[in-house]
Amino acid sequence: MTKRALPPALVVCLSAFFYVWNAPCSAAQGVEVSLQKTEPFAYFCMPVKGSYSQIQEAIGKLMMEMQGQNAMPTGPLLGIYYNNPELVNSQDLEWEIGFPVSPRQAVQPPLVLKEWSFTQVAASLHKGSYADVGKTIAKITEWMTANGYAPAGPIMERYLDMNPSEMRPEELRTEIWIPCQKK
Repeated sequence: MTKRALPPALVVCLSAFFYVWNAPCSAAQGVEVSLQKTEPFAYFCMPVKGSYSQIQEAIGKLMMEMQGQNAMPTGPLLGIYYNNPELVNSQDLEWEIGFPVSPRQAVQPPLVLKEWSFTQVAASLHKGSYADVGKTIAKITEWMTANGYAPAGPIMERYLDMNPSEMRPEELRTEIWIPCQKK
């Protein structure tokens, strides 16, 4: 199997992601939440159990496996988070980091091919530091409660900027989806 080099834009994007993960928090202002219909899509990921402090290592492993397996993403880097860090010990957190991909893409362990099957999400665009995303997630959950919705799946973060190293942390964009259903 021949290894291919990663596209330069992706290398810059991921390098910057490592840098800004611990950037100073900025205020989450103007949070607008909407109910959106989504289409199911395939993604490959690196599942992780444990503290979010492992994120840089997990992304590094994801990138090495992706390159070694010639897996080609079709969209932005994703983070999917299955439990609340305020309710479980950090060693019990379950999350994954990955990319959307063609459903025909073959992957081998430790990568896992999955499908995002949720078709209704409460969504918001977070503008600011990645370290401050929790404020936007809190606003989304407040909106869901106020509008009679309950969570129906894991939280997804979609990191939208191609070159975050060229941006100020307060200008970064992260789309957040929380699957939901009427209570």
